[in-house]
Amino acid sequence: METSQQRLALQDAMVFLGAIASGTEQAIGESANSISYLAGVNLGKKMSAGVSQTGDILQALESTREVLKNNDYLWLFEPFKTHDQETLVLEGEEGTQVMLVFRDCMIRQSLYRFGHAQKGSLCNMMYGFFAGALQNIMGRESSLEIAHAGENACYKKLIVRRAS
Repeated sequence: METSQQRLALQDAMVFLGAIASGTEQAIGESANSISYLAGVNLGKKMSAGVSQTGDILQALESTREVLKNNDYLWLFEPFKTHDQETLVLEGEEGTQVMLVFRDCMIRQSLYRFGHAQKGSLCNMMYGFFAGALQNIMGRESSLEIAHAGENACYKKLIVRRAS
């Protein structure tokens, strides 16, 4: 099957998921975000089981990208640095930080096709996925925070907490 046909088939399925997310958010409110986050953590841990561990955040992101690709997930992201940053990786009070751009996100595209707002339960599932995968790959807690959610790309801050 051609790649564009595969993408359309995936997006049709994701529109269904967008409808479920919308209904769940309406029915149970803010709890939908927590439930989706935990589902994402479990998915991230399951899919990254057996991946080699590393303490290098850029290598961990490459491993996460491979996990997604190997499981046919279209969450294409890349580390990004602004013109005033010297390096991709920054050390902050909270831990190691990297800004990520998601230019081709199946969740964002699905939400737009369904007509549902971003920053809800499906986005929280993505944050959970990263937290679970990075827990396996780096052995550390992490969070993914929205800096900007747009129709063409999302800009997010990944913070990997210091080892305890």
